[in-house]
Amino acid sequence: MVNQITVSAYRVPTDVPMESDGTLEWTSTTLVLVEASAAGVTGIGYTYADTATAALIRDLLAKVVCGQNVMANGKIWAAMVASIRNLGRPGIAAMAISAVDVALWDLKARLIGVPLVTLLGPVRDSVPVYGSGGFTSYSMTQLQEQRAGWVGEGISRVKMKIGRDALADVERVAAARTAIGSHAELFVDANGAYPRKLALAQAERFTDSMVCWFEEPVYHLDLDGLRLCRDRAPAMMEISVGEYGYDPIEFAQIIDAGAVDVLQADASRCEGITGLMLVDALCEAHCLPLSTHCAPSLHAHPACAAKRVRHIEYFHDHVRIEKMFFDGVLSPIGGELRPDLSRPGLGLEFKRADAAAYAL
Repeated sequence: MVNQITVSAYRVPTDVPMESDGTLEWTSTTLVLVEASAAGVTGIGYTYADTATAALIRDLLAKVVCGQNVMANGKIWAAMVASIRNLGRPGIAAMAISAVDVALWDLKARLIGVPLVTLLGPVRDSVPVYGSGGFTSYSMTQLQEQRAGWVGEGISRVKMKIGRDALADVERVAAARTAIGSHAELFVDANGAYPRKLALAQAERFTDSMVCWFEEPVYHLDLDGLRLCRDRAPAMMEISVGEYGYDPIEFAQIIDAGAVDVLQADASRCEGITGLMLVDALCEAHCLPLSTHCAPSLHAHPACAAKRVRHIEYFHDHVRIEKMFFDGVLSPIGGELRPDLSRPGLGLEFKRADAAAYAL
């Protein structure tokens, strides 16, 4: 029986004065941590979200979960989803459910004494990552050094942000290609900054730099625009979206619209590991590849159990925070994350003393 759910929040400043993408600027990132306890064992889960997420967990979801059978993950997940009906499912509510669901899966694996990937059932031993950062606020030198650094570490795919200035974007993408050489894969992410026709024009311009992944070329809810980009983009350029998907219905709508070549999902947003595995089933049924978004330490185990996962986003900000806050964080070896099978659950231990300075 789950006997306690506790939640805490931490705000970590960026390692440069400000970071930005095509549509947003930020100076810090907030991590909301959930600890779920049963029989003297504690599991952890987290999401990157506003502190309102913590309030919702504390005031509502904890009451729903406590007293439930710790082994009944699906039943608890359904109860949490039902409990937020009047609040609206997407956004804060889905992220709150995500953090609790992850903590419950971690707890279950720890109680059984196995790694989470073993509990879920592995389909692979490791998962490739792609280096992600390249913020629009970076200087050209910062952009090139970060990209070249990842490639030098054996990560053969790298992503950068675009969308602030269309002409400058073309120059920055070309500079990134120069930095990584001709063999590494180059991804770009507009975060929905471009209108449809400009997105198509940019896709053509980026072919000179051998861009093979164009993420959110238009607003993520513009499914017709995404379909247009998917149909008309260069043949070797994949269109991706999904990081703002919060429940299985939203992902089904993206798929039904024919909007993507690769679907993205984030277990810290899409209602946890339970939600991620449902998205994987959708991708399996529609022969689509799946890529996990951000939070690499959270995704390493479920990504090894999800049939359609192609790779994990190794996002600069989250990599930094996870190394600060957790023991057991995995580092890529040969460009891949391999779960540590000697550690139960997610393999993470919260460094409470180190995190205390950032507590809210």
